[in-house]
This record gives sequence, structure tokens and C-alpha cells, in this order.
Amino acid sequence: MKITKRVIVHGRVQGVNYREATRLQAERRNVGGWVRNRDDGSVEAILHGLPDDVAQVLDWMRRGPPAARVTQMDVSSSDGSFEGFERR
Repeated sequence: MKITKRVIVHGRVQGVNYREATRLQAERRNVGGWVRNRDDGSVEAILHGLPDDVAQVLDWMRRGPPAARVTQMDVSSSDGSFEGFERR
């Protein structure tokens, strides 16, 4: 059974290729959803997939790409079903 998570990532996560790297990580694990920058400097994402695959993407998002510095990550359950992964 697939799950859906909403994620807000804080820190140095804009301007460091975070969204594109997240998209690639999600696609590698067949996780659907989307990722976007927010006006407050954070990044928001929706992840939809099998629990182990979503957990692996979340683990990666806690670190992000090399130039990122994640200081906080808020994860909550969400609704919806998503095919493919989109960078917004």
C-alpha cells in the first residue's frame, strides 16, 4: 500500500540544486509527487510511493546535495496519489 508525505525542508536549500536532486532521487525510487521552492526560503515536497521508497527519499532529503545545509525537516502525512515526479 502506497503512502503520501508532505515535507518542508529548512536551511540552505534554495540555489543549491536541491529541487532537481530531489526529483532525481524520487524518480530512481519510483516515488511520485512534486517539489517546489517556497517564498520563505524553504523547499516543500509531496512524496507518494511505497513506504520503504518514500523513507529512502526522506533520508536523502535530510542531507540533500553537497552544497545544501538542512537545518530542519518537517514531515507529515498527506492525501493524494501522484504518478511521476515534477519540479515546480
